[in-house]
Amino acid sequence: MNPGVIAAAAVPHVPTLGLRENTPDFQLTLVDGERALGSALRALKPDLFVVNSSHWICTFGWYATCQSKHEGVCVADEAPDLIPGIPYKRKGDAEFALALVDEWQAQGIPGGRNDTPHYAWDYGSLVPLLYLDPEAEIPVVQIPTVIMADHAECMKTGRAVHATAKRLGRRVVFLASSAFTHDLVRGRHFRPAPEREALDQRFIDQLKRGAVSEALAWFPEYSRTVVAEMNGKPLAVLLGALQALDGEGAKLSGEQYGGYAQSSGSGNASVVVWRQ
Repeated sequence: MNPGVIAAAAVPHVPTLGLRENTPDFQLTLVDGERALGSALRALKPDLFVVNSSHWICTFGWYATCQSKHEGVCVADEAPDLIPGIPYKRKGDAEFALALVDEWQAQGIPGGRNDTPHYAWDYGSLVPLLYLDPEAEIPVVQIPTVIMADHAECMKTGRAVHATAKRLGRRVVFLASSAFTHDLVRGRHFRPAPEREALDQRFIDQLKRGAVSEALAWFPEYSRTVVAEMNGKPLAVLLGALQALDGEGAKLSGEQYGGYAQSSGSGNASVVVWRQ
């Protein structure tokens, strides 16, 4: 298959998924979905995952993790009782990360290197990978959610991921670690408001049909109305990567793995789009 982004997925990271004893029954479908999605993604034999987490937050610029090895202990800073410390050890891809930073800078996207040996992963990056790649076989490059970036810049960033992968001959799976609707309330058992859940289902249907142009046109209204996580920025990066594929004439289709489930008023599901 051709290099570039070969699949792009939205994946849940709710902190109750980090440890089995904390996962309520109504969220087990999210675990099952990520496990099944992981099997499907690993079967594609990607060279790396690029993970855009809604919980690694940078104010001004984009960074790529340039470490050749990721090792440490992940604590959920907002919920240390749920994720008090999960050890991780995964491969990085410094060559890809450095090339991605170069691509951002060439395109006028403010970007830099995260090459500190003291960097620790956020739970939004780790939790999905516990199920998508439980044996930690696939290298990982992380990128953050940038507060100052609008949707257009996020989409441009996603297109740059595809361009970098093509230039290096890499087969990349892009992962947006994000909820869909994210109008939170206290009480993890609460579902989203019915009207927001219906809008989530409409957006998920667009992804499953590979209707990239339709999703792009509706996205500003959708993300605003459902109160998407981090203003929909990780989902916008995902759409940018898909826009790059769509612009090359790729025929796209999608699939949902597992069900749709709530977490404190948010809506979550594993949904992937790939070439037909």
